[in-house]
Amino acid sequence: MVTFGNILRTTRLVGIIRGDGVEKTRDAVRVLFDSGVRLVEVSLTGPGALEAISSVEAPDGCWLGAGTVRTAAQASAAIAAGATFAVSPALSASAAACVEAGLPLLAGALTPTEIETALSLGVEAVKLFPASIGGPAYLSALRQPFPDVPFVPVGGVGLAEAEAYLAAGAIAVGVGSPLVGDAASGGDLSALAERAARFVKLASS
Repeated sequence: MVTFGNILRTTRLVGIIRGDGVEKTRDAVRVLFDSGVRLVEVSLTGPGALEAISSVEAPDGCWLGAGTVRTAAQASAAIAAGATFAVSPALSASAAACVEAGLPLLAGALTPTEIETALSLGVEAVKLFPASIGGPAYLSALRQPFPDVPFVPVGGVGLAEAEAYLAAGAIAVGVGSPLVGDAASGGDLSALAERAARFVKLASS
């Protein structure tokens, strides 16, 4: 059985979409899947995010998740919409709700104390956020006391940063605007496919 943790470690890339309406979000999700991105997160901060999630049938081997899940109610709504994983920006009420419901969670944490708290909750992996504050050097420092923690840096991750984080021991990276650009707001979907191909190639190397 393929688990969220397994595919996270195998594909090493999570695409993050903050869309502008159901149709535009849905189109961007499909382009990412078609381009080889196997894990796509749709942030609940975008209008129509839950409807977009419920309207897309992820291809075999792909997972569609809900991002910026901050409350227990949002966790329940994400599950009802068909999300197969969740991402939180912090260790809020959503964390325990997702774990209790059996929804794989990539939980936001930054400090050692927050990381320990996330681990005690039983989250699938730790979203190091905002990773841009410390960069790859901070991840390297964290891996000294936390050598086995599955870290996924998110925030300000472009191609160069993604390569550096993966080299520093991240199991995957989460990429938003450097990947999606304006494609989920009516921008060029062909350009999105080209950017996606570059990130997929890097993550699989």
